[in-house]
Amino acid sequence: MSGGGMSGDATAPHLAVAVIGAGAAGCLVAARLIQHAGRRGTRLDLWLIDPAHDSGRGTAYRTDDLRHLLNVPAGRMSAFAEDRDHFVRWLTGRHPRYADPDAFVPRALYGSYLAEVLEDAAVRGTSARLRRVHERAVGAQRRGTSVVCRLDSGRTVRADAVVLAVGSPAPGCDWVPRALRTSDRFVLSPWAPGALASVPHDADVLLVGTGLTMVDAALSLERPGRLLTAVSRSGLLPHPHAPAPLPPVPPPAVTGRAGLGALRREVLAQVSRSRHRHGDWRPGFDSLRPLTSSLWRQLSTADRRRFLTDHLRLWEVHRHRMAPPTAAALDRARDRGRLRMRAGEVADALVTRDGVRVSLTDGTAVEVGAVVNCTGSQPDPSAVDDPLLRDLLESGRARPHPTGLGFDILDDGRLRDGRTDTAASIWTIGALRRGELLESTAIPEIRVQADEIAGAITAVPRSRRPGDGIPQWRGISFARGGWPHRG
Repeated sequence: MSGGGMSGDATAPHLAVAVIGAGAAGCLVAARLIQHAGRRGTRLDLWLIDPAHDSGRGTAYRTDDLRHLLNVPAGRMSAFAEDRDHFVRWLTGRHPRYADPDAFVPRALYGSYLAEVLEDAAVRGTSARLRRVHERAVGAQRRGTSVVCRLDSGRTVRADAVVLAVGSPAPGCDWVPRALRTSDRFVLSPWAPGALASVPHDADVLLVGTGLTMVDAALSLERPGRLLTAVSRSGLLPHPHAPAPLPPVPPPAVTGRAGLGALRREVLAQVSRSRHRHGDWRPGFDSLRPLTSSLWRQLSTADRRRFLTDHLRLWEVHRHRMAPPTAAALDRARDRGRLRMRAGEVADALVTRDGVRVSLTDGTAVEVGAVVNCTGSQPDPSAVDDPLLRDLLESGRARPHPTGLGFDILDDGRLRDGRTDTAASIWTIGALRRGELLESTAIPEIRVQADEIAGAITAVPRSRRPGDGIPQWRGISFARGGWPHRG
């Protein structure tokens, strides 16, 4: 592989790792594995498995619409927690107009940044060999002390450890009436390549869901002469970030051990104190971020489920906020009569020659040319139509978390074997950890998980010979400043 590869002592400990998924989480954990292996003097065979042509983009950063902005300022989006200015420095060299720690940058640029983070790690890594495999992993099973990943071509990759970095699953569609589900006027996911291009240019559109996915879809679809109707059970939009940075607030002394009711009162009191001192609720809410996962773990399973049923949506619209320019664009669309919000659910749908008539639970109906599913990803892996997740569940190598969010895992992120209740050599990162952490999809959380996983995996390297039991595929080559490609 040009620009990076193994060198040094051939008798050094050797490790083979497969990372499944080449989006943000996959790139970050792959880069950290290369770095940790280099520091430990471990020879690393690293497989990055994903059918996508490129790396770093995944679902979140694949958009090329420059109106789709990061929901976090650039100064908080470094790939490395110990180097908080890394992303801003990259912007300074590549896109100086956005090189402001407080700027909300187009998401497409962040995808390019992640690809270069991985490229740079591969070029600098002297003890690692990175192979980019453009296939889909469809199964994983133990074989001795190893894990064998089965690919859709029928080939296999044998590794000492596997990292599931598959990102957020596709949106659920249990709410979709049967007649609509099979219609070409229904868009299952607005993030599928070319999905929104299939929407008739002059047609009104129903957006089901009012979260951040809807916000991006609305920005792409909004135009003169078109009415966008966004509907959800709550009808609530995400709040915007403050237009200017606000002073931080110290985290409160709270616990989840007293139960959800007591915790809710403490949170409201913290937000009230922030509003009183700073004239804004946001610093008080943000002060909870370092505590969120520990508080979530302290709650009983019954309290967690009650939170997901009764309070999750209110939490999300305050916690996962819009960039101020995004909020302003949405306000303009509403003021111009191009976007309207509704509280309700889809009751039925009738597909006609000219469009779709959708009946809502409030007794009204809308006539549209297309319906776009903006309900967000399906949180329960047992309800996801993914061959790899299905294989893990059916084989007993994994089980859903009791809350229905992601997989049941150990504290270090490894899958809890569904049959033996022991740890598998399969790690999870990102969305699949939500049941145990609640907040596990943003870069500040994922970058920490990536570093911890890489450190744990490389801490106990195996002694097998390089390539032992591993198919000798051709690797990838990296062109400096360009995209990874198969060599």
